[in-house]
Amino acid sequence: MTTSQPEVNFKELLKRPACFLGLGFGSGLAPKAPGTFGTLAALPIYWLMKDLPLTIYLLITVLAFIAGIWICQKSADWLNKDDPSAVVWDEIVGYLVTMIAVPSGWQWMLAGFVLFRFFDILKPWPISYFDKNLHGGLGIMFDDVVAGLFAAAIIHIFIIF
Repeated sequence: MTTSQPEVNFKELLKRPACFLGLGFGSGLAPKAPGTFGTLAALPIYWLMKDLPLTIYLLITVLAFIAGIWICQKSADWLNKDDPSAVVWDEIVGYLVTMIAVPSGWQWMLAGFVLFRFFDILKPWPISYFDKNLHGGLGIMFDDVVAGLFAAAIIHIFIIF
């Protein structure tokens, strides 16, 4: 791959649906903390999904993960980078994983946001292992899903106790 990066703008993204999704509807174009902005883009998606039956929520999340492997790979190819920070579909799916079976309410949404960002940024083992050793679309997606599982586990511990 070459090191040159195409000029990325919102208009160009609209012409490339996979990249539009991969870059989190444009949120990944934020000049600082694109992963955080990508997670913010997940909030309205979660809000629309939160009252769905659990099986439907899980099905949509799994489909978003599977599609995300292709979406993230296409976006990374377009940007000529292995794991570009602008690609934030993985953050969107990671947040949806975090929020599986979590009660409704802004407090839980905030807790999920903070916990997911914590695990996604710090990448404790095994998240760091997957981040370093898996590549391509699957690699971009998988470490964020694992971060989402860690965050979900903490939230569910809070719910139980």
